[in-house]
Amino acid sequence: MIPTEDASARKREIEEKLKQEQETLSFIRENLEKSDQLTKGMVSILSSFESRLMQLENSIIPVHKQTENLQRLQENVDKTLSCMDHVISYYHVAKDTDRIIREGPTGRLDEYLACIAKIQKAVEYFQDNNPDSPELNTVKARFEKGKELLEAEFRSLLTRYSKPVPPILILDAISVDEELEVQEDVVLEHLPEAVLQDIICIAGWLVEYGRNQDFMNVYFQIRSNQLDRSIKGLKEHFRKNSASSGVLYSPAVQTKRKDTPTKKAPKRPVYIPGTIRKAQNLLKQYSQHGLDGKKGGSNLTPLEGYDHDLRVKHHSDALTEKHGSAAGKDDVLDIEIDSYIHCISAFVKLAQSEYALLTEIIPEHHQKKTFDSLIQEALDNLMLEGDNIVSAARRAIMRHDYSAVLTIFPILRHLKMNKSEFDSTLQGTAASTKNKLPTLITSMETIGAKALEEFADSIKNDPDKEYNMPKDGTVHELTSNAILFLQQLLDFHETAGAMLASQVLGDTYNIPLDPRETSSSASSYTSDFNKRLLSTYICKVLGNLQLNLLSKSKVYEDAALSAIFLHNNYNYILKSLEKSELIQLVTVTQKKAESLYKELIEQQIDMYQRSWLKVTEHLTDRNMPVVQPGTKLKDKERQVIKDKFKGFNDGLEELCKIQKGWAIPDKERRDFIRQAQKKVVSNAYRAFLQRCANISFTKNPEKYHKYRPEEVEEMIEKLFDTSA
Repeated sequence: MIPTEDASARKREIEEKLKQEQETLSFIRENLEKSDQLTKGMVSILSSFESRLMQLENSIIPVHKQTENLQRLQENVDKTLSCMDHVISYYHVAKDTDRIIREGPTGRLDEYLACIAKIQKAVEYFQDNNPDSPELNTVKARFEKGKELLEAEFRSLLTRYSKPVPPILILDAISVDEELEVQEDVVLEHLPEAVLQDIICIAGWLVEYGRNQDFMNVYFQIRSNQLDRSIKGLKEHFRKNSASSGVLYSPAVQTKRKDTPTKKAPKRPVYIPGTIRKAQNLLKQYSQHGLDGKKGGSNLTPLEGYDHDLRVKHHSDALTEKHGSAAGKDDVLDIEIDSYIHCISAFVKLAQSEYALLTEIIPEHHQKKTFDSLIQEALDNLMLEGDNIVSAARRAIMRHDYSAVLTIFPILRHLKMNKSEFDSTLQGTAASTKNKLPTLITSMETIGAKALEEFADSIKNDPDKEYNMPKDGTVHELTSNAILFLQQLLDFHETAGAMLASQVLGDTYNIPLDPRETSSSASSYTSDFNKRLLSTYICKVLGNLQLNLLSKSKVYEDAALSAIFLHNNYNYILKSLEKSELIQLVTVTQKKAESLYKELIEQQIDMYQRSWLKVTEHLTDRNMPVVQPGTKLKDKERQVIKDKFKGFNDGLEELCKIQKGWAIPDKERRDFIRQAQKKVVSNAYRAFLQRCANISFTKNPEKYHKYRPEEVEEMIEKLFDTSA
């Protein structure tokens, strides 16, 4: 039950809230009425504004449409007039460009190309709009004439400004100066820059608008001719300068820049003329006189410790008379070899330069083909010259002139050293072009290997002709030429080893092949295998030489002279091996080669010393009578002592007379043998004289005691000396 007071209070509270709500409701109603009135007023204003806009639009739109039509008509009139002017201009193009086209593009290429562009547009217009009009034929003829003159200008510029590269500049470009850390590239400028830009511009137009590729043929023909002339000019430079002054290289005059530092003349590629000339001279003389038996004796290169007057004096006059012009011929040969080697390097450098020039002028998809055509003439001439060298070597080998292979070595080495750069330069050309150098290399390796094999056989089969043997027992020409030939191989040992390997001669020499050293191609043989192969070849030649010398020594009737002959030859071989690096190469497969030769030499010395036994045997105690002091000798006993003295004197005189004419070219060995023989004979003679000192065996002792020991030593000291 709610109290009464609380109910009253609650009622009053409710009534007050109700009153407040009624007031609020009344306020809202008033505001709504005002809002309705404002809305009606706004609607009325907008309706009035809309009505006025419609009236304005109805008035303006017709005027706007009329103005727009007038503007369109004006534009059409202007366009029509412009088109008429443009069309009319096409009818005047032939007349307007006639003078410029007739005079050609020389000296004003940009203006000329602008005229050609006008003519081209006229041709396109008439083809599209009036193909039957006579004006089309006129502008077409004018366009073709313009194109012909551009082609002629292209040819003219190339012909006029394409010059052979001077030989001095080529030599500078291919030379290498090892003292310079950074090599300065020599730029071969084939065309002046302004002319080059004109040629590039014309070529670009002919490709894009002329629809003509004939200019590419013109380009490769002209540049091919210049490339060939450049190489021929280099050859001529070698012939002229080398023949007159002996100087094969003349550095370019250093006046291009005043601040250019002076530098030494750069080294030339690989080969120095004259390195094989002497060898060829001697080998040719041997092949001409040794094998046919018309001439004997020896012909040696200088070797330390050798007395050459004893060995070659008796041949100098004959060789000078018969081969007096050989030096001149060999000079020419050296120049030809050196020229060819330089021309190979020059071709690579010039071809690279030509390709760089070509890429600026010829479209990319035609560059390789054009370059292939451009280099053909020069490349074919080089390969033909190389083939001629191979053919000449082949003919020489058929004549048993094995010196011809020495001509091939420097060329082959240079070709192989430059093959990678050669292949890089010819990359992208036809297979027939890229295969030309490998084919030449293969031919040279084949003929070279054939020469090496036949030379080894010739050493083995050289006949033992009595009249071809040195009368003084000196070094045989066969020995000197064999060693000389092997020394030349040493200079080109890598080339010679690869040459043998290319013919897969491992089986011939019984060399075990390491799996790492073999593959399907000869070029895959390692350097170590090639070295062992060459070492075995050299050992084969030395073995053949030793057997032949042993056979030749039997021609001598005197065993002592035979021993001196073998001693001289074995000693010459050993000294030659030791003096050069041949001994290191020989020991690759024959470890004891040096000791074996020393043993052979000692054997021959022992054999020679036996010849003195018939002298010293008279000085022994054999049959010597036993004499007691004060005892008188019997006649028979006196005769024994007399016979011993006479036998010694006669034997000494005979041997000294004979052996004085023998030769031992090596002074050290000559002195050694003399001293050893003096010691043996002198000691025996002194002992004999001492035993006979107190024996009275004759009334004329000076008749038998002809020589004092010192005189005997002097006589032996004059052995092997024709001047004594």
